[in-house]
Amino acid sequence: MIGVRHFIASLCRRAKSAATDTTGSQIVEFAVALPLLLVVVVGIFDFGNAYNIKQKVTNVAREAARMGASQSTGDLTQPTPASILEIRDMVSSALQTSKLSDCGLGTTAAVPAGGSTPWKWTFTTPCGTAGNLVLSVDRGYVFTSTLTAGGNSIKMITTNVTLLYPYQWQFNRIITVMLPTAIYPGTTQISVSSVVANQN
Repeated sequence: MIGVRHFIASLCRRAKSAATDTTGSQIVEFAVALPLLLVVVVGIFDFGNAYNIKQKVTNVAREAARMGASQSTGDLTQPTPASILEIRDMVSSALQTSKLSDCGLGTTAAVPAGGSTPWKWTFTTPCGTAGNLVLSVDRGYVFTSTLTAGGNSIKMITTNVTLLYPYQWQFNRIITVMLPTAIYPGTTQISVSSVVANQN
């Protein structure tokens, strides 16, 4: 009789212990929360990385515009001006110094815009699956200032450097874990532009 009571008491203790054990529910909660946590962490990392790259590309475009504005416009009537190639080489070097890929920009040929913008050249180079890196240099860009002289807006001939840098997102690989049918763009063109008044 004592053995049966002891056995029943032992079963009751085990049942009570199993009923209060929350290990299983914690595992389920973690399994549900993990994909959401991954999306948030990768999203923060990805957007932070894109912002960092934009800052680097902005600095490169600014330095290229300063360099171009200080150069002579005497060679701009030539088919491929040396001053434009120097700007291209400077951008290529500055991207590499900033730990960004120049996608072979240093060997890319200049394509003149012609027509109404005779002092404009464009360099386009493929950058893998992310898209194209595009550098545009316009040494004859007319910038209209908000300042006026005699009631007329002041216009300046400037150097405008525009840089389109492709960015490959990592976020789209993770979002499909939670939403398999989600459509998220895999690449974005980071676009920056800098204008500096010509000194020559």
